[in-house]
Amino acid sequence: MTNENKITKKDLNKMFWRCQMIQFSHNYERMQSLSTLFALTPVLSRLYKDKSEEERINAQKRHLEFFNSHPVLIPFILGVTTALEETTAEDEKESVIAVKTSLMGPLAGLGDSLLNFTWFPIAGSIGASFAVQGNFIGPFLMFLMINALYFPLKYYGIHLGYQKGKDILTSENGKKILDRITTSANVLGVMVAGALITSTVKLNLGLQFGKGDDAIKVQEMLDKVLPNLLPLLLTLLCLYLMKKWNGKHVVAMIFVIIGLAILLSYFGIIV
Repeated sequence: MTNENKITKKDLNKMFWRCQMIQFSHNYERMQSLSTLFALTPVLSRLYKDKSEEERINAQKRHLEFFNSHPVLIPFILGVTTALEETTAEDEKESVIAVKTSLMGPLAGLGDSLLNFTWFPIAGSIGASFAVQGNFIGPFLMFLMINALYFPLKYYGIHLGYQKGKDILTSENGKKILDRITTSANVLGVMVAGALITSTVKLNLGLQFGKGDDAIKVQEMLDKVLPNLLPLLLTLLCLYLMKKWNGKHVVAMIFVIIGLAILLSYFGIIV
């Protein structure tokens, strides 16, 4: 990699300012993927300046996968991601997304607990105490207190994430560390996916044989054999269709599932 293609402080600062608009672009399919790609654009433009058009397109596509984390701590994740993008070969880019994805969950929980549910209410209560007294400074004080913490976290998060990520990857055992992180990220991803299926995908049969207390309920029988079997099968079917169609008919799938759910629920097949 030439010196012209190395990440500079200016590139990281550009990413920092773009991170202020992380929440401007949301969609219920991939959440913050568009906005994080927008933030990473200065970095990808630098790294792929002399690469082929196909490689540049692939670099953008891999960062359009589902991503959702706390907006204040996302800059740290993007700093680590930048270090990975800069130091890994093209055939190792799956590790970039694996690490990026593994960080989003823990940091989302950390940000919610420490920032949204701790610092934000503290700043709000102080601002409100001034406001209820008729002092116009209350809202401004709340705004200043929040951003006095959020802005440094974002700025130093990007630079710290980039530097620490690069230090690890360029160390003597950097490749081994990256392999361990990637393996752990893949395991965590499978665990999170499994937990999401059981907690968010609901599908229960309403069929039963007989009436009254002696009725045999099909769903209860299935739960005794393998709980959450139907949500798992539905998820696997959707995954199979998405892979078969390369994700081209996701919206149509959603409407079909909603329509079938309403129809089957009307006839009491599912509840």
